[in-house]
Amino acid sequence: MKQLTHIGAIAALVLTIGLGCGHPAATLAQSPQLGGCSILPANNVWNTPIDTLPVDLHSAAYIANISSTKSTLHPDFSSVAGGNYGIPYNIAQSGQQKVNVAFDYADESDPGPYPISSSSKIEGGGDRHILTIEPGTCKLYETWNTSQLNNGSWRAGSGAIFDLQSNQLRTDGWTSADAAGLPILPGLARYEEAKAGVINHALRFTTYCTADGYIWPARHKAVPDYCPAQPSVGQPPPMGQRFRLKAGFDISRFATQTKVILTALKKYGMIVADNGSSWYISGAPDPGWIDDDLVGDLRQVHGSDFEAVDESSLQISPNSGQAKQLVEDNKRVVPSNADQGQPATYTIQIVGDGAAASLSDKLPADLSLASGPTTTPAGVPAATYDGVSHTIAWSGSPADAVLVQITYTVTVDRATTGLITNTATVTHGGAPKNLTAVLIANPLQNFLPVLRR
Repeated sequence: MKQLTHIGAIAALVLTIGLGCGHPAATLAQSPQLGGCSILPANNVWNTPIDTLPVDLHSAAYIANISSTKSTLHPDFSSVAGGNYGIPYNIAQSGQQKVNVAFDYADESDPGPYPISSSSKIEGGGDRHILTIEPGTCKLYETWNTSQLNNGSWRAGSGAIFDLQSNQLRTDGWTSADAAGLPILPGLARYEEAKAGVINHALRFTTYCTADGYIWPARHKAVPDYCPAQPSVGQPPPMGQRFRLKAGFDISRFATQTKVILTALKKYGMIVADNGSSWYISGAPDPGWIDDDLVGDLRQVHGSDFEAVDESSLQISPNSGQAKQLVEDNKRVVPSNADQGQPATYTIQIVGDGAAASLSDKLPADLSLASGPTTTPAGVPAATYDGVSHTIAWSGSPADAVLVQITYTVTVDRATTGLITNTATVTHGGAPKNLTAVLIANPLQNFLPVLRR
């Protein structure tokens, strides 16, 4: 029994290390896709998780102010049968003609022309947004308060054109088709995402009042005339303020579509983008939405279940929506176990911060370099290998959020079962840090025959 217990412990160790060492480090999720286009780069702030960021110092005051007019969530979208509420979007047909649009706020609007027509889907109600993706160019065209005049020409309050392949923000101080100067489409809840089971981006929402200012990534402020100069409760949030559902909020009791939305609100949160009914979440209308579930479930989620997030640490440039990604220097090996004579590949990831960084990785005696090292991305210095000291070295000053990956393949020289610990030292700004990956050599040959008896 003692022998079997010991062997069982080794087997458990093998499984534990095997599962832990071969997994890749945190990587960027794929951008949402629509019309053959990515909805902004994967490292855009809309597509960046904020579940580990600190709570904003003004969180309680913001929550109190928003909740003073309405205290629970509400879906500002529905099925067709439920009223067809929401902001629809259009995928432009190949060769679709573009038209000129006259804007009320022409000084803050992109002149166009815009790929819209009398058949374009338009938001009902007062805002009358038209959102159109142009496949091929992956340009997003958005207009607000849009109408076609009797003579066939088009007029709108404002309009904006976004390159979905770029992180470039609008000119500072400019509105868009949204009060915050942000694109609308990236923040919509879409049925196809809920059906797939995951929303990989922040959502857009409205609040009754907003502050006389805005924060990144917003580019424009809006203070409705009805909002008091001195609020009686809390303080209104600025345009661009991000909120998230608290991690401890229990979503297990809700319907499937609601769970997908609430999970996204925990991980990606939602951004104040316009004035309107407080705690109204934006989405595109779709026959697949189950209205009774969404309305009934979300009214059980209160403003007090949220917290404002300080995402200032994600900003790389005030004029770019690119966000620092919450990944760290790391080292991994794949596969996590190998027999004598077999290969294994190590990958070291170094996250750039604009400062000088260096790497020293001395191979253990039980490993021989088979190929590499290779270094990505192009443009960063290449790693080198010293055959005398059996050390891989690298140094450089990668820009903020640039992920340097150094990869090499080794051959296992060890004949017995055991753990091969491979440790590299990475130095940022004079502060060294050890990165370790553990490889199991010859994992099964000693104890598997015993288990078979």
